[in-house]
Amino acid sequence: MKIKEILAILNEVTDPEIPVITIEELGILREVKIDEKSDTINVYITPTYSGCPAMDMITVQIKSSLQEHGYSHVNVISLLEPAWTTDWISDTGRKKLMAYGISPPVQKTTDSSFLSGKSPIVQCPVCKSFNTEMISRFGSTPCKSLYKCLECLEPFDYFKCH
Repeated sequence: MKIKEILAILNEVTDPEIPVITIEELGILREVKIDEKSDTINVYITPTYSGCPAMDMITVQIKSSLQEHGYSHVNVISLLEPAWTTDWISDTGRKKLMAYGISPPVQKTTDSSFLSGKSPIVQCPVCKSFNTEMISRFGSTPCKSLYKCLECLEPFDYFKCH
């Protein structure tokens, strides 16, 4: 069993709620270890937040993807510490979110603007304007806010920094 081959397979597993971004790009995939004695692959993932309903589907996708490639002994282990943060989303993942119509997080969890609780200035994924406003702190999922562009008037989701 080769870690590179396993990682290549896992890098094709996407988030069920945002199918254009992989679990690796989202920062959910933390580590892969192989137990040579039992011939078992242990895949460590971190949920985007406690109780995220997509994690069950991601677990199923990880297991089925590896099993399709002949890896029958697979454990998926959820790590709750350290807690997932949007800081873990890769640059590629951020670009894919924007292209998909979801404005990616603009802050880091260590930024003073995030720590102050102020609503960030967010770019519209449709027309690229920064003339936007938050409509609702909660969007289509708990990890997103609903924004509206004041230029093109389109509503869009913003992936909240956390």
